[in-house]
Amino acid sequence: MRLPLRSFCIFRSLFPQRRPATNPQRRGLSGAAMRLVQFRRRGDGGGVRVGVEQGGDGLGVVDLKAFDPSMPSTMRELLELGDEGLERAQRALSSGRCVVERSDLQLLSPVLAPEKVVCVGMNYRDHCLEQNAPIPKEPIIFSKFPSAITGPYDDIILPPESQEVDWEVELAFVIGRGGKHIKEEDALSHVAGFTVANDVSARDWQMKRNGKQWLLGKTFDSFCPLGPALVTTDAVKDPHRLGVRCLVNGDTVQSSNTDQMIFQTEALVAWVSKFVTLTPGDVFLTGTPPGVGVFREPPVFLKKGDVVECQIDQLGSIINKVV
Repeated sequence: MRLPLRSFCIFRSLFPQRRPATNPQRRGLSGAAMRLVQFRRRGDGGGVRVGVEQGGDGLGVVDLKAFDPSMPSTMRELLELGDEGLERAQRALSSGRCVVERSDLQLLSPVLAPEKVVCVGMNYRDHCLEQNAPIPKEPIIFSKFPSAITGPYDDIILPPESQEVDWEVELAFVIGRGGKHIKEEDALSHVAGFTVANDVSARDWQMKRNGKQWLLGKTFDSFCPLGPALVTTDAVKDPHRLGVRCLVNGDTVQSSNTDQMIFQTEALVAWVSKFVTLTPGDVFLTGTPPGVGVFREPPVFLKKGDVVECQIDQLGSIINKVV
């Protein structure tokens, strides 16, 4: 059954195509403060859509493609349009048209199938202290396969190959403008926005198996819940002064602040872009604070039926059941 849009949508193509002057020092892409989401409409068997939250809990999402049929259907494609894409999204939000109610949609990860998922290890001072590890002098970079990404309210699947699955709340950011050898002072102009991540980790495979290479322990299917929205850079006052928390079955297991990050967003963009070309949609996970299960006495790991909630101030929360 195909559900009708709440508002009758009229496509208008007479908006002026204004392009701002290039300013590599600005934060974000277009300067627009928005919460961008990917979703599917419930009940109509439709594909992925991109939308903009109207703001506040319980309010609807403006369907960009319903407002303007020429808009792309995925976040990655929207980001590839650069400033123009975000400006068109801002116009759709301002119109108040083509609103889909929350109850009529399923939120997906803000980004699906990015080219890269770049992760940073040992990037919180307090996390280094909890394991008596030295403060890194350079970012410790590893990766997850994009197939690990799952939605903000989807299940975390316990793999039969691991008995030591752990939680890690993390601030994530998404590249909006590609580049190579990006200068640190220009880095934020390459960042589309921020979101919440859980770097789910199989500690036995990370720390004991596979030659202690981290990849396999980090990249099982469903090991990268992401969401609920991509909050554009200009909507975040200071990404390095945000409260970060993880709760398991309602009990707080991690509580810190992004001011504990050793290498901040700008430094990470500049560092990684020395080695690889960054492209729109690339996801960065920036590290976790203390409180992970493996360093508890005795260690604690996730089991079927657990519910993990990761929260970051100004960004929202993701809630995932372990199955």
